[in-house]
Amino acid sequence: MSRYKLFAKYVFPSVLAFALSGVYTIVDGYFVGQSMGDSGLSAINIAFPIVSLIQSSGTGIGMGGAVLWAVKRETESPESAGKYVRATLLLLLLASAASTTGLFFLTGPVLRLFVAQGKIFVFGKEYLDVIVLGAAFQIFATGIVPIIRNNGSSFFALVVMVSGFLTNILLDYVFVWVLDMGTQGAAIATIIGQLVTTLEAFIYLLCRSLPIRGSLSEFGRIAAHICKVGIAPFGLTLSPMVSLMLINRFAMMNGGEAAVACYACIAYALTIVQMLMQGVGDGSQPLMSRYYGEGNGAQMAQTRKIAYIAAIGLSVVCNFLLFFTRGSLGELFGASKSTGILVAEVLPIFLVGLVFYAFSRITTSSFYATEKNLFSYLCVYSEPFLLLILLLALPAFLGQTGVWWSVVLSQILTAFLALALRTAEDRNR
Repeated sequence: MSRYKLFAKYVFPSVLAFALSGVYTIVDGYFVGQSMGDSGLSAINIAFPIVSLIQSSGTGIGMGGAVLWAVKRETESPESAGKYVRATLLLLLLASAASTTGLFFLTGPVLRLFVAQGKIFVFGKEYLDVIVLGAAFQIFATGIVPIIRNNGSSFFALVVMVSGFLTNILLDYVFVWVLDMGTQGAAIATIIGQLVTTLEAFIYLLCRSLPIRGSLSEFGRIAAHICKVGIAPFGLTLSPMVSLMLINRFAMMNGGEAAVACYACIAYALTIVQMLMQGVGDGSQPLMSRYYGEGNGAQMAQTRKIAYIAAIGLSVVCNFLLFFTRGSLGELFGASKSTGILVAEVLPIFLVGLVFYAFSRITTSSFYATEKNLFSYLCVYSEPFLLLILLLALPAFLGQTGVWWSVVLSQILTAFLALALRTAEDRNR
């Protein structure tokens, strides 16, 4: 099989899966926005960083374990490599328990920290209380999929995500529109959708006889190694939501509820594009990890190059699509007419950063796929740090416009940092 066909075999299902994952995040906003207007839409948007924190925990643990399993299969015995799968599952269980017990009594204070008030606070709390109770399904759903993908079953990983996605849409329609259950109904639909994905993922593990039974000796050492690698994909998934939290806070301070509702529509649209970029990166990760484990640096570099072309090409296409449809985004999410006009005016600013975002995401994926942990950390966590610095500076001179441009400039600066780190790594290798 040629390198391009092999790349497509891994990446195409992953891109589709992450595209659906991006749509997954906006489905609740769509149904709630159409049913409850700006207040419901803003509540989902403000609450979503907590949802992302839960899902990112599963992604970080699952990706860390999957990367190491892929590498160790090339360098160690099957029994030794299998310990990474078993340790990953146990870590997902522990993370599930910690998320539910640790977050349930903090939903109210967290929403107040995000400056949620009045109806937005009430709707947001109804949503988050249900989400936190179902944290285990979200963590296992996002944590097992990377293992499936690294076992060469990218298409099945797509299937389990599609089934959960369709379940969520159907139940959102029933709970939010038919039964008028509001944000609470949207949360229940999300949890049941993730439950479907989790059950199918476990069936796969059992039917394909993956090494889920056996010794868990050296769990502490293996768990620490998984977490060390998983810190980057955890941050990669969470970073957009950290940015969302910061932008919501500064938008509320500078532009009020209208600015928050405007960014909610923009964030939903951009989330799909960002998920596409992550789909290319995570889809190519199994190949890069395999070549890294084999010591085949040339093939690894070639795979990374193809990933750059695919991700940047997708970002350009999405740029055009979003630009020419910007006038209808507000209406799509049930926002008011004035909010829709504001979305059309502001969205082009955010489109400037998409190509830079694509480059930094692929670079980061290549770093954690090959255990370049420090470089991956720098790429992932520099973006929200730079965003915070810019948000503290630019709005003082530019007002709400400074909030919007802070996002783009943080993405550009992160891309240049990623380029510098990649250049340094290539020279060392």
